[in-house]
Amino acid sequence: MDAIDEKIIAQLTRNARISHSDLAGKVLLSRNAVRQRVERLERQGHIAGYTIVRAGQDTGTVVSALVLVYRQDRMRGGDVLAALKHIPEVVICEILSGDFDIMVRLEAASLERVRSIWEDIAKMPGVRDTVTALTLSRVVDRPRGEQGPAAAG
Repeated sequence: MDAIDEKIIAQLTRNARISHSDLAGKVLLSRNAVRQRVERLERQGHIAGYTIVRAGQDTGTVVSALVLVYRQDRMRGGDVLAALKHIPEVVICEILSGDFDIMVRLEAASLERVRSIWEDIAKMPGVRDTVTALTLSRVVDRPRGEQGPAAAG
């Protein structure tokens, strides 16, 4: 598997019903090349099937991690932000106040993929250091605007 295969899998993880044409546009390949890669990934067992996941259901197939990033120059580190926007597994990227400059939340198909992304981030020009924490379990996962019992009363 190469980086394009990883991008295809990330896109299919987000939306298993995406057309080959739309997928091709996201990974910058032709529709036919994407179809061939998807078929190969299925044959090799990287894609074992497509399923329905209901909101709030934890399938255990996603590895989540938080990567806290220190930049070389906090005020001129836009290139780091631009690079993070192009990583499909980055689901949240926020600029922070305090000790860290950026908080990145990754959701990847494997621990190996999280490690690979972490290595890529650590090697980016403008990144001075990183601190990474893996998510062990999710305690609260509510839609935006939904209040907990303490806030409702």
